[in-house]
Amino acid sequence: MIQKSTFQLLRFHFSFFLMPVYLFALTQTADINWTNALLAFVVLHLLVYPASNGYNSYMDRDETPIGGVQHPLQPTRQLFYITILMDITALAAAGFISLYFAFGLLLYILASRAYSYRGIRLKKYPILGFLTVVVFQGACTFWLVYHGSSPTLPIHFPVSGMLTASLLIGGVYPLTQIYQHQADKADGVHTLSYLLGYKGTFIFSAVMYGLAMLLLGYTFISAMRVVQLTVLVLFFLPIFIYFLWWASKVWKDVGAADFKHTMRMNGLASIFTNLGFLTVLILHHLE
Repeated sequence: MIQKSTFQLLRFHFSFFLMPVYLFALTQTADINWTNALLAFVVLHLLVYPASNGYNSYMDRDETPIGGVQHPLQPTRQLFYITILMDITALAAAGFISLYFAFGLLLYILASRAYSYRGIRLKKYPILGFLTVVVFQGACTFWLVYHGSSPTLPIHFPVSGMLTASLLIGGVYPLTQIYQHQADKADGVHTLSYLLGYKGTFIFSAVMYGLAMLLLGYTFISAMRVVQLTVLVLFFLPIFIYFLWWASKVWKDVGAADFKHTMRMNGLASIFTNLGFLTVLILHHLE
C-alpha cells in the first residue's frame, strides 16, 4: 500500500510546472505522431518527473516548505524503491518510442540523481546545479519531445528551440529557490539564488526571460508565425505583471520573498505559459 508520505513527496502536481517545455516542443514539430507524443507525456510527467521529486525528497528529508508542498512529511524507504521502479518503467516505455529517446531519458535520470545524491550532490554548487537543471529540464527535454513526437524521429538538434527551453527554465528556476536560502544553507547547499541574493535573483530571472522572449520572437517570426507569437505574448503578460509587482514588494521588504509568493508566481507562470503554448499548438495544427 502506498504510504501518504510517499504519494505526497512524489509531487505529481509539480509536473504541471514543467509542462510548458513539452507543449513548446510540440509547437515546433511540423507533424506529430500523437501516440508517441502521449507516451512521451506519460513517461515524463507521470513517471520521470515525480520519481525525480521523490528521490530528491528522500535525499533532502526537508522539514521546511518545498516546491508545491508547504508541510512535507518525512520519507520512508518505500519512497526510494518506488522512484527506482518508476524510472525502470519509464525507460522500458521509452524504448517503444526509440532507442535514442530511451538513451536521452537515461541521461536525464542520471543527471537528476547526481543532482540530489548525497555522494555527488550537484545541487550544492550554485553554477553547476543551475546548469544541470536548465540543460536537462530545458534543452534535453525539448529534444526528447521533439524527437519522440515527430513521425520521422529526427536526431538533429533544433538549437533555437532547445536554447529557448533552457532560458525559460533558467528564468523561473532561481525564483523557486528564493524562499529556501536559510534551509538550503543549513543543509550545505548554496543555490544560485542564494549566491545572487534576493534582488539579484529577480534581475537574473528578468534577463533570462528577456533572452527567452527574444529567441521565441526569432523562432516564430522566422517561421512566419507572427499571429501565434502575438497570442503567446498576450498570454505571457499576466506573468510579467505579477513578476514586476512581486519584485517591487521584495525591493521594499525581502520578507516578501516567501513560500506563498513563490508558489503564486510558479502557479501563474505555469497556467498562462501552458495555456499560451497549448493555444499556439492548436492554431498551428488548424492551419
